[in-house]
Amino acid sequence: MATEFDHPLQPLVRKLESLTILSDEEREAIQGLPFKRRALNARQDVVRDGDTASQCCLVLEGWACRYKIIREGKRQIFSFHIAGDIPDLQGLHIPLMDHGFATMTTATVAFIPHEAMRDLTARFSGVAAKLWHDMLVDAGIFRQWLICMGRRSAYDQMAHLFCELYLRQEAVGLAADNRCSMPITQVDLADATGLSYVHVNRVLQEMRAKGLITLRGGVLVIEDWDELVRVAEFDGAYLHQRKRAVA
Repeated sequence: MATEFDHPLQPLVRKLESLTILSDEEREAIQGLPFKRRALNARQDVVRDGDTASQCCLVLEGWACRYKIIREGKRQIFSFHIAGDIPDLQGLHIPLMDHGFATMTTATVAFIPHEAMRDLTARFSGVAAKLWHDMLVDAGIFRQWLICMGRRSAYDQMAHLFCELYLRQEAVGLAADNRCSMPITQVDLADATGLSYVHVNRVLQEMRAKGLITLRGGVLVIEDWDELVRVAEFDGAYLHQRKRAVA
């Protein structure tokens, strides 16, 4: 399981190569992007709702999320993000943020100026297409989350989320053997699924009791991949990955 990368921007290369094929020239161009590396604390805002973005934020290590705060301080999490993700890539075209983006754990990020990203995509149309591909996959994930929240039971929804998060980490070398990082709280899971904390706790206990998963110390172990997939009616085609997990 890969946890370190030779080049600082290698997480982005690995993410794009999990979806498509990069040429050597494209890989070198991505690694040549200027960036500022920063270590962030957990629960730290990177971009706030209403900000005007001038740079993209690439997650190098740790976990982050996109979210929106509504009346009475209630939070809805739209997506979880891991190493290799650029959660605010849409800022290249829509710079005014309509939601927030924050770390969930201690994290290391790379800030890449929009000007440099625009220059890269102008010079390498293939890279532009691959970044667009990545955003379209993000849109597919949003649609799956919407289906889960609107039409799946809490149990099935949680199973679907765990399948997705495992495959996304496996594809970039951060998971293997049905074991992956899951350093998020039950409150985070509640805010992502639209369930109450109590309901999330009840679902996790039921999943453990049935031998599907164990979740302890920030590590998720999928004890029965085939059954988890069956319960969730999970079809990972929407992730458009070049490889799939093996049970």
